[in-house]
Amino acid sequence: MDLVYLTHEGLKKLQADLNRLVNELRPHAAQALADARAKGDLSENAEYDAAREALAALDRQISELQAKMSKVQLLDENAISRDEVRILSDVTVLNLKTNQNMRFILVDPLQADPRKSLISVKSPIAQGLLGKRRGDEVTISIPSGELQLRIVNIERAQGL
Repeated sequence: MDLVYLTHEGLKKLQADLNRLVNELRPHAAQALADARAKGDLSENAEYDAAREALAALDRQISELQAKMSKVQLLDENAISRDEVRILSDVTVLNLKTNQNMRFILVDPLQADPRKSLISVKSPIAQGLLGKRRGDEVTISIPSGELQLRIVNIERAQGL
């Protein structure tokens, strides 16, 4: 598994998610399994099968989050360069075809939320922007065609 690059806020969210799974959801799922088991014949007990599958799914989620937590590399937002596009860069680009500005904040895939302009550094757009500087023009292949962009501004992302 690759390193997971998170800000302090991103790590807090990941820890809160893990805490909720372990301390809230898993005990309920374990109790549901015990209740279903107590109802008798397990070979014909659909409730038992469903509870067992739900607990297994929760355990997989917990295991995946714990693995991610072991690979976390904390990022210091104040140390992010404003000279070139990097993870945690807040990038304003001009779409050269539509003449409209677009804004992207490059984050770890765990923090990606396109509705908030938070895009994964592994996305095609981010990959096309990484390492570029203000004024650079790039052509990026995306599923719907090609984007022709000019980097207008690079800032450090705030409050992630």
